[in-house]
Amino acid sequence: MPTDGPLGPTTDLRPYIVSLPKAELHVHQVGSASPQTVARLAARHEGSTAVPADPALLADYFTFTDFAHFIEVYLSVVDLIRDPQDVADLTYDIGVDMAGQGVRYAELTVTPYNHTSRGMDAAAFCEAIEDARHRVARDVGTQLRWCFDIPGEAGLPAAEGTLDVALTQRPDGLVAFGLGGPEIGVPRPQFAPYFDAARAEGLHSMPHAGETTGPQTMWDAITHLGAERIGHGIAAAQDPALMAHLVEHQIALEVCPTSNVRTGAVASLAEHPLPTLVAAGVALSIGSDDPPMFSTTLADEYVVAADLLGLDRAGVTELARASVRTSFLPAAEQAPLLAEIDAHERSWTAS
Repeated sequence: MPTDGPLGPTTDLRPYIVSLPKAELHVHQVGSASPQTVARLAARHEGSTAVPADPALLADYFTFTDFAHFIEVYLSVVDLIRDPQDVADLTYDIGVDMAGQGVRYAELTVTPYNHTSRGMDAAAFCEAIEDARHRVARDVGTQLRWCFDIPGEAGLPAAEGTLDVALTQRPDGLVAFGLGGPEIGVPRPQFAPYFDAARAEGLHSMPHAGETTGPQTMWDAITHLGAERIGHGIAAAQDPALMAHLVEHQIALEVCPTSNVRTGAVASLAEHPLPTLVAAGVALSIGSDDPPMFSTTLADEYVVAADLLGLDRAGVTELARASVRTSFLPAAEQAPLLAEIDAHERSWTAS
């Protein structure tokens, strides 16, 4: 049964959504640390961090005044991850949590420069995430892949460092090259040479753009960075020509509604431009971004999307298919996951 309009209750869909096989394409490694993981790391480093060591206090700590404050808090959590074992444990826990939400495949955004710039060995960092990737696949069946992402606030040295780790270490799970952090004051064109080099080595282009700035940032990401998929991209709703370009060139967006509200990019869920993007035919997936920091989960984001779009069970199933089709999985590897989604829909229809 369809929902009763934007932000109406859709609790009847939640059990179906949680068990629905899906892909997660916009989620950050450090931002996915559970409150228990963050508190454990904070306790380990007590005296040298402002992050609370009590999980119950983290909700207040993760209340952001604006996007700049979010970046400040995010980097304080980054500072808790100080050795490769921390990296491996964090990444493994993320994979297990994802599996509990029906995620079969995820392209996790990883920011190696935030760790290597603090002295962590690049090879050891990559070994840690690969170890976690293999253990997650073995233990819970979820497949993890990596997007190595430039922290834009750190400028061109971060771009150089991120590219160096990507091309010299080239872990088996690496599929994409990205750009995150604040958009204001961080022009996209300056990163063009680094994206050119990454793309020449076969990595996909996956920058953030159009979250806290207007459509021009997205045009820059497309023109200068060769964006194949864009993180957030909600500003496209302001520019019909841009939406038409996204449709024509099959450039998908990764939309994270709760994140957009929590960082102040959108005033409220009721004002979120997701319906405008869908009505224009823009391909997109639903993501969770930094779920514990925003008090959300991927399942929650599907419920929000269902509310905004008035979707029934068939509609949220199509969202799951879109998450697979807009991923960087080769078609041959998409096919079994799409078949699993179809089987899941049939099993609920028959029950």
